[in-house]
Amino acid sequence: MNRLRDLREERNLTQEKVAKALGIGQAGYSKYECEKIDIPTDILLKLSDYYNTSIDYILCRTNNKNPYKKSEKYDKIMSRWLIYGKLSK
Repeated sequence: MNRLRDLREERNLTQEKVAKALGIGQAGYSKYECEKIDIPTDILLKLSDYYNTSIDYILCRTNNKNPYKKSEKYDKIMSRWLIYGKLSK
């Protein structure tokens, strides 16, 4: 099952358009969609936000498309992680 392709096709988007929104090349995005390489955490977070769904849905760990509710603390932690590449207190 390929959720990335399904999510993209449901919205009539091209791989190039999604890749551009993620700040990566189309060839790199294609490798994620074809499951040739694992999707890095930062890209999973961007995809989750882009498609307004959960990472668990993208990774086929649930069939529920609805995103999880994020807390303010979560947003602060993830912002630090994305900026500094590590979780800090």
